Amino acid sequence: MFDSYLENTLQYHPDRCINCRRCTQVCPHGVFAEGKEHVELIQPSACMECGACALNCPVQAIEVKSGVGCAWAMISAALKGKSLDSGECGCGGEASVCCGERAEKPSCNR
Repeated sequence: MFDSYLENTLQYHPDRCINCRRCTQVCPHGVFAEGKEHVELIQPSACMECGACALNCPVQAIEVKSGVGCAWAMISAALKGKSLDSGECGCGGEASVCCGERAEKPSCNR
Protein backbone atom coordinates (compact mmCIF):
# COMPACT_ATOMS: atom_id res chain seq x y z
CA MET A 1 0.00 0.00 0.00
CA PHE A 2 1.18 3.52 -0.78
CA ASP A 3 2.15 5.42 2.41
CA SER A 4 2.20 9.12 1.53
CA TYR A 5 4.34 9.93 4.57
CA LEU A 6 7.11 7.53 3.54
CA GLU A 7 6.80 7.42 -0.25
CA ASN A 8 5.91 9.79 -3.03
CA THR A 9 5.56 9.78 -6.80
CA LEU A 10 8.80 11.70 -7.49
CA GLN A 11 10.97 10.10 -10.17
CA TYR A 12 14.30 11.65 -11.15
CA HIS A 13 16.27 10.66 -14.25
CA PRO A 14 19.81 12.07 -13.81
CA ASP A 15 20.84 10.77 -17.25
CA ARG A 16 18.46 13.34 -18.81
CA CYS A 17 19.51 16.25 -16.58
CA ILE A 18 21.34 19.13 -18.29
CA ASN A 19 22.28 20.75 -14.96
CA CYS A 20 20.18 23.90 -15.47
CA ARG A 21 19.42 23.84 -11.70
CA ARG A 22 15.88 25.17 -12.12
CA CYS A 23 14.58 22.45 -9.80
CA THR A 24 16.92 23.63 -7.04
CA GLN A 25 15.51 27.14 -7.43
CA VAL A 26 11.80 26.27 -7.40
CA CYS A 27 11.65 23.41 -4.88
CA PRO A 28 10.31 24.72 -1.55
CA HIS A 29 11.79 21.82 0.43
CA GLY A 30 15.35 21.46 -0.87
CA VAL A 31 14.77 18.07 -2.46
CA PHE A 32 17.45 18.78 -5.08
CA ALA A 33 20.97 20.21 -4.77
CA GLU A 34 23.55 21.45 -7.23
CA GLY A 35 25.89 18.76 -8.53
CA LYS A 36 28.95 18.73 -10.79
CA GLU A 37 27.47 17.08 -13.89
CA HIS A 38 23.79 16.95 -12.94
CA VAL A 39 21.53 17.98 -10.10
CA GLU A 40 21.57 15.61 -7.12
CA LEU A 41 18.42 14.22 -5.50
CA ILE A 42 19.28 14.67 -1.82
CA GLN A 43 15.98 14.59 0.11
CA PRO A 44 13.36 12.67 -1.88
CA SER A 45 11.20 12.06 1.20
CA ALA A 46 10.85 15.84 1.68
CA CYS A 47 8.96 16.14 -1.62
CA MET A 48 5.42 17.45 -1.14
CA GLU A 49 4.53 16.64 -4.77
CA CYS A 50 3.72 20.21 -5.75
CA GLY A 51 5.11 19.60 -9.26
CA ALA A 52 7.15 22.80 -9.53
CA CYS A 53 10.35 20.91 -10.33
CA ALA A 54 8.77 18.84 -13.10
CA LEU A 55 7.01 21.85 -14.63
CA ASN A 56 10.28 23.80 -14.75
CA CYS A 57 12.53 21.00 -16.05
CA PRO A 58 13.19 21.69 -19.74
CA VAL A 59 14.22 18.09 -20.49
CA GLN A 60 11.64 16.14 -18.45
CA ALA A 61 14.28 14.69 -16.13
CA ILE A 62 11.77 14.90 -13.28
CA GLU A 63 8.37 13.27 -13.07
CA VAL A 64 5.90 13.72 -10.24
CA LYS A 65 2.16 13.30 -10.00
CA SER A 66 1.37 16.71 -8.59
CA GLY A 67 -1.86 16.94 -6.69
CA VAL A 68 -1.32 13.70 -4.81
CA GLY A 69 -2.20 13.45 -1.14
CA CYS A 70 -2.37 16.22 1.41
CA ALA A 71 -0.07 18.56 -0.50
CA TRP A 72 -2.84 19.00 -3.05
CA ALA A 73 -5.43 19.49 -0.31
CA MET A 74 -3.37 22.29 1.21
CA ILE A 75 -2.76 23.99 -2.13
CA SER A 76 -6.38 23.61 -3.18
CA ALA A 77 -7.67 24.98 0.14
CA ALA A 78 -5.35 27.97 -0.09
CA LEU A 79 -6.40 28.72 -3.67
CA LYS A 80 -10.09 28.43 -2.81
CA GLY A 81 -9.77 30.34 0.47
CA LYS A 82 -11.10 27.37 2.47
CA SER A 83 -9.96 25.90 5.76
CA LEU A 84 -8.62 22.36 5.91
CA ASP A 85 -10.97 21.82 8.86
CA SER A 86 -14.05 22.63 6.77
CA GLY A 87 -15.10 18.96 6.69
CA GLU A 88 -14.06 18.50 3.06
CA CYS A 89 -10.70 16.81 2.81
CA GLY A 90 -10.07 17.27 -0.87
CA CYS A 91 -7.33 14.66 -0.92
CA GLY A 92 -9.05 12.78 -3.68
CA GLY A 93 -10.65 10.15 -1.45
CA GLU A 94 -14.13 9.75 -0.06
CA ALA A 95 -15.54 12.64 1.95
CA SER A 96 -15.11 10.62 5.15
CA VAL A 97 -11.57 9.49 4.34
CA CYS A 98 -8.53 11.69 4.39
CA CYS A 99 -5.27 10.44 2.94
CA GLY A 100 -6.27 6.83 3.45
CA GLU A 101 -7.47 7.06 7.05
CA ARG A 102 -11.00 7.31 8.43
CA ALA A 103 -11.65 10.34 10.58
CA GLU A 104 -14.52 11.63 12.70
CA LYS A 105 -14.12 15.01 11.05
CA PRO A 106 -12.00 14.78 7.88
CA SER A 107 -8.92 16.92 8.13
CA CYS A 108 -5.55 16.82 6.43
CA ASN A 109 -3.55 18.61 9.09
CA ARG A 110 -2.88 15.63 11.30
